[in-house]
Amino acid sequence: MKIARLMRDGNETYGLIRDGNVATKDSIVNQTGVPLPFSIMDFLFEGWYDEIKTKVSTSMFQDKLETFTLLAPLPNPSKIICLAFNYPKHAKEQNYESTKDPVIFIKPRTTLCGNGSAIMCPNFVKELDYEVELAVIIGKTCKNIDEVSAKDHVFGYMVFNDVSARDIQMQDKQFTRGKSFDTFAPCGPWITTADEITDVQNLQMTTKINGQIRQNSSTNNMFINISSILSRLSNVMTLEKGDVIATGTPEGVALNNPDTPFLNDGDEIDMEIEKLGKIQNTVKFIA
Repeated sequence: MKIARLMRDGNETYGLIRDGNVATKDSIVNQTGVPLPFSIMDFLFEGWYDEIKTKVSTSMFQDKLETFTLLAPLPNPSKIICLAFNYPKHAKEQNYESTKDPVIFIKPRTTLCGNGSAIMCPNFVKELDYEVELAVIIGKTCKNIDEVSAKDHVFGYMVFNDVSARDIQMQDKQFTRGKSFDTFAPCGPWITTADEITDVQNLQMTTKINGQIRQNSSTNNMFINISSILSRLSNVMTLEKGDVIATGTPEGVALNNPDTPFLNDGDEIDMEIEKLGKIQNTVKFIA
């Protein structure tokens, strides 16, 4: 199932997506009689989705997707955990090596924005960069899980852009400030539930800037696979329902690639991961 957070006529809702059509919360309630909650977080992680998923019928998909604005699928996850250097070719282009344990940092939830949103970058940033990543959505709170059971704690996946102010990142010699500006985590366009993805470690992923391919790789090039990531992170911290884990980016970013320009005002970014969809965002520099 594909599940989206939506806006139309100033009203926020959520719904299920199928073939360009939407079954909104209200449509599902009207046809099933199940009193769904207002919050998409409650719908996803407090049993309501499980309650209705077998009751969904074609007749519920009454609205066209293009009549809605797609918001960031999750409004307020407890944590957004990001991996660095998890693709060896990307690590090499940054003069690092991938390591057996995940190198992580955390982005604030105020970085989140949805498909079609502008990436609002202060004009004092001079080196703005992009990173396409597969993001994992945690479905069950867990601690100290093993790799075998890790997949049972995944709700779904989405596309994630770890936007980065490289000049600030290099000045600080750490990740947090340069990756934490508001709107620096476009994501979506929806959540694709885990049961729809047969092999999450074999999905094509691409970034295009103004139509030109910059990143072209596959999730099979991850150094630490998703089950291992979840297991190792859970040994450090409790992973909670709704947490977002961005699993790293492949080679092709602008940093340390002299023939690849950083992002400029008005640049169009298209990121796509096979079976998960595409997000499109425009860069806007602001005073």
